[in-house]
Amino acid sequence: MLVTGTFEPIPLLETQRSVMSIDVQQAPLLFSSDVDYLRLDPSIDLQERAPGGVQADLSIRGSTFGQTLVLIDGLRVNDAQTGHHNLDLPIPLDSIDRIEMLHGAGSTFYGADAMGGAVNFVTAPPAISQLRIRAGIGNFGYNEQRAVASYSALRWSEEITADRSFSTGFMPDRDFRSAAASSETHFQSALGGTTILLSGADRPFGANQFYGPFESWERTKGWFAALTQDLGKQTVFDFGYRRHSDEFILLREAPSVYENNHVTDSWQVSLRRHGEVAQNTTISYGAEGYRDQIDSNNLGHHGRNRGAIYAAVDFRALRRVSVSLGAREESYNGARGQFTPSASAAYWISSSFKVRGAVSRAFRIPTYTDLYYSDPANVGNPNLRPESAWSYEGGFDWNSGGRVSVSASGFYRREHDGIDYVKCQPGSQFNVANGTCVAMPGTTDVWHAYNIDNLHFTGVETLLRYKHTQRQEFDLGYSGVYGAQQALNGLESQYVFNYATHNAFAGWQGALGYGITARTRIGVTQRYQRDAYPLWDFSVAREEGRFRPYLQLTNLSNTSYAEIQGVRMPGRAVIGGLELIVFSKKR
Repeated sequence: MLVTGTFEPIPLLETQRSVMSIDVQQAPLLFSSDVDYLRLDPSIDLQERAPGGVQADLSIRGSTFGQTLVLIDGLRVNDAQTGHHNLDLPIPLDSIDRIEMLHGAGSTFYGADAMGGAVNFVTAPPAISQLRIRAGIGNFGYNEQRAVASYSALRWSEEITADRSFSTGFMPDRDFRSAAASSETHFQSALGGTTILLSGADRPFGANQFYGPFESWERTKGWFAALTQDLGKQTVFDFGYRRHSDEFILLREAPSVYENNHVTDSWQVSLRRHGEVAQNTTISYGAEGYRDQIDSNNLGHHGRNRGAIYAAVDFRALRRVSVSLGAREESYNGARGQFTPSASAAYWISSSFKVRGAVSRAFRIPTYTDLYYSDPANVGNPNLRPESAWSYEGGFDWNSGGRVSVSASGFYRREHDGIDYVKCQPGSQFNVANGTCVAMPGTTDVWHAYNIDNLHFTGVETLLRYKHTQRQEFDLGYSGVYGAQQALNGLESQYVFNYATHNAFAGWQGALGYGITARTRIGVTQRYQRDAYPLWDFSVAREEGRFRPYLQLTNLSNTSYAEIQGVRMPGRAVIGGLELIVFSKKR
């Protein structure tokens, strides 16, 4: 069942949008981090600064990282401080059941930030009672430990997960330590199902060249608490709280020179209801409230409130036609509200071939960094306006009896008041008031937060999947994006034009016998006005029995590359280890 990009769960084959779902629990020893799973979606552009998802950003369909919304069980975890950290998840990978990716605007469903799309990390009650532990080592001084303990009964379950990874770094000041833990409880009562999730993470890392020619250091911490309560069969109440801290030191060996400390707190509540009003017709509606605030030595002390209401009508005639119409009104701090309508439809030409299309509006409000940040190289802008976009898409899905499937989409997004950081060429200074460069010989400009207009993004995305047997699968994926901007007037852009113009991969995963599974992926990425680079990964593991060894090889081609310009990524790397199933018992 798909829960992302819909108001109520539906079968994946019934979706009218371009959505991809990845089962995280299928072969977990073949994957090292959530980044490895996300690379299976050609529409997602990953911008890592270190392996294992340390300080990693993601974007969809040429959007910036701030224009992609990240969710845990449908609750927002984007950071109000900055558009960065959107993969700084406060939960261990082993607590995730699947990852669902919505391509294209999703503000009707989720509000601000879902301009390029949304990625939802979905948890689930454990199916078995078990205890498993895992440990591994690798080059660059890497080691990892993981543990999962779960209990599953008829009316309640509990799962506790924890992980830790450490590396001395492949170059000076690129070491990291990451730790995360979570507890998730499910139980049934007279009201219905209840889910309580408590989690936290701590990630210090060397940030050499991350934000300029400095040997910096950074440490992020995250805490997350969520409650989902069914109120009967048609109503659901959600509550979420997230706390995120960010300690940044510009010069690691001289912390007194420049240091930032930011702490953000975010609360969210929602009440959702749905019901069938006629045969094959469902209406959904609800209300949501948000509060975020920041306490920072650089950005100051700020807070804002947001509220939203939404409604949608969904008509479905199974395997023939479906239409969804939705609208959302959201406002914050008394500012002008953001109205985000959407319409989507699908038509089954045959039982195996479906065509679909959608149109929707999305928006993003500036982060506190966009508004108030200041350092020797960057300046925020308290007068920034929210950015918005209209998105259009059309495509088809073909599935031949589950053995061969093809999905293809074309899309177009037109942005208004896009938020970027810009600067003038040496010898000029940017005038924020009128958006022009003023000649000042001998000076060097800094990056300025600014609203730019006339941004257009056009692209295609395709994915072909072939199941040779029940346990052998081949994937071919490609996405291409073309961006145009008519009004930069010679300014340099820091973020908007760092998207992947071409992203392609070929992958295979299958069983080799004797409980051994393997996977490999070869991908090629080319960014705007930069050379293409290949990446080749290979993993093999034993997924059966009590003792389960694994081996993960990354960047086998030893490619020298950078996903963020100026931030070098490591070459060939290897991780090997063993997972022990202490006990395992089905309900």
